[in-house]
Amino acid sequence: MLEVKTLDKPDERRDFPRGHLEAVHMTGLDFAMGTFEPGWRWSESVKPIAGTDSCQVHHNGYVVSGRMHVTMDEGGESELGPGDVFVIPPGHDAWVVGDEQCVVYDFAGAMAKDYAKAGGQ
Repeated sequence: MLEVKTLDKPDERRDFPRGHLEAVHMTGLDFAMGTFEPGWRWSESVKPIAGTDSCQVHHNGYVVSGRMHVTMDEGGESELGPGDVFVIPPGHDAWVVGDEQCVVYDFAGAMAKDYAKAGGQ
């Protein structure tokens, strides 16, 4: 079955401090677009909602604009920018770098389904 949806009319939108997520749910794909404003940090904006010490969502994504720094619980870290494709396993913190909002597309599914939901991640 052919399915087409637009982010102009997402299936759901979740707002959290200094950001929001728009998700579309399709057969075999849960897709999210996250928009993170300058000053956003997972441990400050989403941790109180998720109730975990670090983000436990697996991310497969692409950075559309802006920059984000990611630190892993085990010590690794990296900065992501426009055009970067990334895989980030559970167990991390992240924050926007600079004065530009960071927009990411996430194809892994868990972000679209559970991110920034009470009891989610």
